[in-house]
Amino acid sequence: MLISVCIPCYNSSKTLPTVVQGIKEEFAKRPEDYQIVLVNDGSPKDNTFEVIRELCAADPRITGVNLSRNYGQASAKLAALPYARGDVIVFMDDDGQHPAYGIFKLVDKLQEGYDVVYADFKNKKHSFFKRTTSNLHNALAEKMGSKPKGVRRSSFTCWSRMVAEAMMSYHSPFVSIGSYMMTVAWKFANVEIEHKERMVGKSGYTFRKLFAMWLNLFISFSMLPLRLATYLGFLFSGAGFIGIIYLFLRKLIRGSGVAGYTSTMITVLFIGGIMMIMLGIMGEYLGRIYMTISDKPQYNVREVIQGNDDNEKIS
Repeated sequence: MLISVCIPCYNSSKTLPTVVQGIKEEFAKRPEDYQIVLVNDGSPKDNTFEVIRELCAADPRITGVNLSRNYGQASAKLAALPYARGDVIVFMDDDGQHPAYGIFKLVDKLQEGYDVVYADFKNKKHSFFKRTTSNLHNALAEKMGSKPKGVRRSSFTCWSRMVAEAMMSYHSPFVSIGSYMMTVAWKFANVEIEHKERMVGKSGYTFRKLFAMWLNLFISFSMLPLRLATYLGFLFSGAGFIGIIYLFLRKLIRGSGVAGYTSTMITVLFIGGIMMIMLGIMGEYLGRIYMTISDKPQYNVREVIQGNDDNEKIS
């Protein structure tokens, strides 16, 4: 069996050789063959792709993919799939927090008949902010129906070949891998694996990137925001109708009263704010439709290196 280990790389020139060496050492203990696909996601601060080039020259089983700019981890994962020839596909991080021995725990679990297996880290070595946002993202995804119930997602994961083939037909420029995966697979599982300390640096996930990921989760594969906007529209229309009846009855009973400027302004501003939120949600959907039919790419490959410096330029 051939196992393709795919690693999105971002400013990881200092950690990547150690991560790759750990993978080689683990495969030396097993009969399975391996392939490693390293995707440089437009690293701006170091010579990550030069390190990838050296690793490819030293081992023909390593393929290097250089993206034209930074597209994000999800797009970098999809960029690895056309070059991953394995019977199963494993994704892991480039910072050393995913132990190489975990590859086979994931693969062995997948062989039990699952489509996707995620590593479950009981004691994450992340910052409080990263742990909190990760837990919130998992909870929201489950509520939205974009994540299987009772299964915790992580970036250390193993896919069957069937899932990998299906993911290659996913062309939306607003990438939400987990949500799309729910439309093509249904057998998910977790395997408990140790989470190691990060070798160097800190996570590149900022609040802005996390917000963009949440937005993809809410809008790319769900009609819930539009339905919520519809429900709110009915709610405030009903409230307005009741208010009209109330004011009409009050005028009949009490005669002309003194208008309340403050309450009127509060009501107008509140309802106006709700309407703007609704318009923003609908505008987001329309914008995404436009960008999708305009063929905005998920990623663009600048260069591919396949073992021993056998370069293939892709325009």
